[in-house]
Amino acid sequence: MPYNILLVDDDREFREEFRDYLEDYQVIEASNGQEALELLKKPNVIDLVILDVMMPGLRGTEVLKEMKKIDPDLGIIILTGYSSESVAIEALKGQANDYIRKPVEIDKAKEIIGRLLETKKEADIDTINIEGKIERVKRFVERNYHKKVCLKDAAQAVYLSPKYLSRVFKQSTGKSFSEYKSKIKMEKAKELLRETGYNVNQLAEKLGYENAESFIRIFKKLSGHTPTEYRKKIQRKKILLKKKKTKRRKRK
Repeated sequence: MPYNILLVDDDREFREEFRDYLEDYQVIEASNGQEALELLKKPNVIDLVILDVMMPGLRGTEVLKEMKKIDPDLGIIILTGYSSESVAIEALKGQANDYIRKPVEIDKAKEIIGRLLETKKEADIDTINIEGKIERVKRFVERNYHKKVCLKDAAQAVYLSPKYLSRVFKQSTGKSFSEYKSKIKMEKAKELLRETGYNVNQLAEKLGYENAESFIRIFKKLSGHTPTEYRKKIQRKKILLKKKKTKRRKRK
């Protein structure tokens, strides 16, 4: 299965021409920043974004910031004309991975794209065994933990039927797809409770819950504590650990 590239540019002719050169990849097109963001907000298997910096509506640099909020690990290449190269350099500071100048030098563009995708290198989905596909489904869930991911989405990502994936996933992991998805959400929730100061409403939003009440109810059901109780418990442990370390230093 080829890598999936999201090409975002308001020039339809440019997209068509550039797409022809990217025949080794699966290219998904978006004509503006808002359309691209809507695609990324849904469960997806996009490996890399090529984003024009000069577009009507949301500028490429604004879209870049929003994309990084949606998926901080997403690879993004900025497309820029010679007149806007300074904007592209600024975009790199905003976490773009690289930039390609227009008019595009195809060999150079392919080299940049290939280099970035090399870090995501995986076996062809059609040739890996079922355990490999299960691992890919796990990564798909982990990557999209904050979105409404269903079994059908995951099945499409590995070219299996939902019914078959449901059966083999349970056999392999000991958990249903739904149980595994909840487990990943809870692990992320605990991480955010330990390492950030987000309140319950902010946590619910970041984890993709419809409201704070749903998040609190599910968290308590799976962990035995409300989010607030869990955070206080962790804070108490940190305080006790700090006191123990202080006592050890005094003894020395």
